[in-house]
Amino acid sequence: MKKYIVILLFAVVSLSATAQTGVAEAVRGDTASAGFVSNILHWYDDNMNYWAVGALMTVESSFIPFPSEVVIPPAVYVALDEQSQSGMSWWMVVVFGTLGALLGAIINYLLSLWLGRPIIYAFAESKLGHVLQLSKEKIVRAEAYFNDHGNMSTLVGRFIPVIRQLISIPAGLSRMNFGAFCLFTGIGALAWNLVLALLGYLAHLAGDISVVEKYSHEISVAIVLLLVVVVAFFVVRWIVKKNKKS
Repeated sequence: MKKYIVILLFAVVSLSATAQTGVAEAVRGDTASAGFVSNILHWYDDNMNYWAVGALMTVESSFIPFPSEVVIPPAVYVALDEQSQSGMSWWMVVVFGTLGALLGAIINYLLSLWLGRPIIYAFAESKLGHVLQLSKEKIVRAEAYFNDHGNMSTLVGRFIPVIRQLISIPAGLSRMNFGAFCLFTGIGALAWNLVLALLGYLAHLAGDISVVEKYSHEISVAIVLLLVVVVAFFVVRWIVKKNKKS
């Protein structure tokens, strides 16, 4: 049974890596893969539904490398198309995408809580771990980020590449309160999916799906900076009130 699970994992990883490479090449204008995104859109129009969006975002939010840019923006792009046969609405795409992302994060959290640090680090350094694009350095980086920023890192971390998929691991290793973990992760996942939905909307307006890669980095950075400003404001206000009372 374990052998078949490993084979399945390798198959999923291979497919997700191919998808990630294909999208990157297509939006950069590589003529060899120019039809890749177009094929994704056609497939979404014919086959995609809310449950599939949730399932793909569960994979994206777990330890299996799969780009969320391949899920939400094309799904929203198709949902906004008046000629689409999908029957989806953009806001339901966001809802199911958020639920899927939360489920994937919970899987990481529970696995880390159950297996513990030695096994997690050993797995990250294993051959399968490397195939899944894990490494000891990435886990260390995620733990350091979590230790530096506390529970809020499970929210803000959803906007940071690599950290986004791995931040649930140190949360589980540190036995973060499960309710707080779900709250912060859910808010972060919702905010990130709204960013991706915005990219899908902009792509729909432009009639060009390449807008997704063109603006995803800039928008995510802007939102992270906004979150930092908001958090800093509340921290400063708390410090001022505390000093006044003392």
